[in-house]
Amino acid sequence: MKPLADLVRPAKIDDVIGQDHILGKERLLRKLIESKHIPNMIFYGPPGTGKTTVANIIANETDKRIYKLNATEASTKDIKDIINDLDSLFAHKGVLLYLDEIQNFNKKQQQSLLKYIESGEITLISSTTENPYFTIFNAIISRSTIFEFKKLNEEDILDGIKRALKIAEEQIFNVHINYDEEALLYIAQVSGGDLRRAITNLELALYSSSSILGSDNFKIDISIAKECTQTSGFAYDKFGDNHYDILSAFQKSIRGSDPDASIHYLAKLIKAGDLLSICRRLLVIASEDIGLAYPNAISIVNSCVDAALKLGFPEARIPLAQAVILLATSPKSNSAISAIDSALKDLDSKNIGDIPFYLKDGHYKNSSNLGRGIGYKYPHNYPNNYVKQDYLPENLKDTVYYKSSSNKVETKIKEYLEKLKSGD
Repeated sequence: MKPLADLVRPAKIDDVIGQDHILGKERLLRKLIESKHIPNMIFYGPPGTGKTTVANIIANETDKRIYKLNATEASTKDIKDIINDLDSLFAHKGVLLYLDEIQNFNKKQQQSLLKYIESGEITLISSTTENPYFTIFNAIISRSTIFEFKKLNEEDILDGIKRALKIAEEQIFNVHINYDEEALLYIAQVSGGDLRRAITNLELALYSSSSILGSDNFKIDISIAKECTQTSGFAYDKFGDNHYDILSAFQKSIRGSDPDASIHYLAKLIKAGDLLSICRRLLVIASEDIGLAYPNAISIVNSCVDAALKLGFPEARIPLAQAVILLATSPKSNSAISAIDSALKDLDSKNIGDIPFYLKDGHYKNSSNLGRGIGYKYPHNYPNNYVKQDYLPENLKDTVYYKSSSNKVETKIKEYLEKLKSGD
């Protein structure tokens, strides 16, 4: 007996759950399928969102013979074997190669496909759960149309579960299956947007019931649903696109002064056991986003990070949460990163000129013969330890890199500098 997830796999575009942004009426992918003009394509998105299903439908709708390879197991030889079959496939209108997890093919393996997709002998549909712009050879991308499959919402998953239940009734058990709406909703909620995972959990719930066989009164309740779905479908790959998306949301939530969202993304990172990434990002945020608005923040965060590294999980979650809430609720300033990035940009784009001679090292013998250090004014010899003199190269004279933000600490810094330079 086939798994339930295979039995419910749609054969028509109208039966595909979700993905209306590419498969809805008048949407691009749907129009391509209806026109039977299929270009090389890359399907990008999380597991269980319909990538393989749509590839199968395309093959059926266009009368192409479909070959399926998974790049985690396949080799260049598998591709050559398909090529060797081309001459015997006149009955079909070409070949469609569905290459799943293409990011696991190295550059040479991906390049081996180019000759055949350029000649039109093979139509390539590749899928990946990782950002194709990071993982797929540019020559493949330039010859392909990218379609992003989005994580399904709870309503989509619930629709898919109910469809699966109907098929299970008709094709597997031949009995009416009763259920609590709460139980199906729970299965949908913990699926993490992965319909295949939800249907697999549903199938487990069906078979785990001792009353299913021969019963006319079978029912899936919340207790069965929870027993068969002990963990949620939280997805995380330390080396993939998802890793950077969560870290990005984490930093942007702290920058946006939202402690609740910040803690949510921290929880995701903790759930993945990604302690090092959390610590590094917190130290960056302390200077990049809080900076001089609360200069002591980095010292406190550094102590929390040090404690977390010494403790390890699960206890590390406590000082990490302390650091996150501190940063999210602190005043914000990006004046430090803006200043250094502006200075670095000038180094790349301007003729900055030489260091003023009076600022150059004058401690070695005969340095004065070269004009080094002559004319330098020692600030501590002047009132308030300040004397006006130029420190930037002549070509950058009067350039302003540090622009204070309007927070309490930097307002005082600005006032101090203005008073110092005015001589008051």
